[in-house]
Amino acid sequence: MQTHIENVISAINYIEEHLSENPSLDRVANAVHYSKYHLHRMFVNETGLTIHDYVQRRQLTEAARLLVFSDKPIMEIALVAGYGSQQAFTAIFKEMYKKTPNQYREEGEFYPLQLRYILNENPVKWESPDFWRQRIVPASFEDIPEWMNLVRLVIDGFPYLNEEEYVVRLREYIHCNRALILKDAGMAIGIMAFHEGTGSIDFLGVHPRYRKQGIVEAFLQEMAEGIVYPDCDITVTTFREGDKADTGYRKAFQKLGFAEGELLVEFGYPTQRLVLAGKRKKHIPLGATELLDLEEEMK
Repeated sequence: MQTHIENVISAINYIEEHLSENPSLDRVANAVHYSKYHLHRMFVNETGLTIHDYVQRRQLTEAARLLVFSDKPIMEIALVAGYGSQQAFTAIFKEMYKKTPNQYREEGEFYPLQLRYILNENPVKWESPDFWRQRIVPASFEDIPEWMNLVRLVIDGFPYLNEEEYVVRLREYIHCNRALILKDAGMAIGIMAFHEGTGSIDFLGVHPRYRKQGIVEAFLQEMAEGIVYPDCDITVTTFREGDKADTGYRKAFQKLGFAEGELLVEFGYPTQRLVLAGKRKKHIPLGATELLDLEEEMK
């Protein structure tokens, strides 16, 4: 009998083989011979996304790839991506990428909304936030491959991420002791790059399977108590309110006490800075927040 994770892996394999056919929850459940209600719950728990959102983001990512690396007409790309009309494709593409397919093609710079999920089949033992915090350590150069594996898994949270440029910056963060990593059985499950002087979190990612375990709270506690100045604010940049590309990051940070800051445009993408005031850092609700509880937030 298949385990939960094996069922999710089977579902992902089926989706990837039938992306252009707009596979629905019902169809995927039938293909893997599992109850659609149970499959929905398992899929969200393991990936942080519903099947519908995973399919849509993967379709748009592959369409974006074709726009940059092929000469196919946009109408043909729309059909390959599972859309019946160029108008429908253009509307959702612009909603997610903040530019039309034509504009995206003209700029010629590909970035993914969602890469294919590669999940670990080995079951992991979920622990408490206190347990995880004790295991957060400075990242080393040897950690870069595992770090990047996690970056690719949580690409949905970071618009316009250029891998080559990111690795160069990551090496600088590691050299300056501004990168923290958390592992389970050798696999990176949490990563954070920061600036201790400004209190800025420049990158924060948690493996989908661990997002309900208080790991973000553990990183924030580590930063608040051991890294930044006592009265220094902690800031993070995330999606603006109402951005359809956001899979729940903004709401998760707000649950942790972050307040709205200035509106920004980064690499042409509209974002917003969120701020956790220095005087509120000691009140971070360690373990009280279920980060990205997408089963409820993404219905």
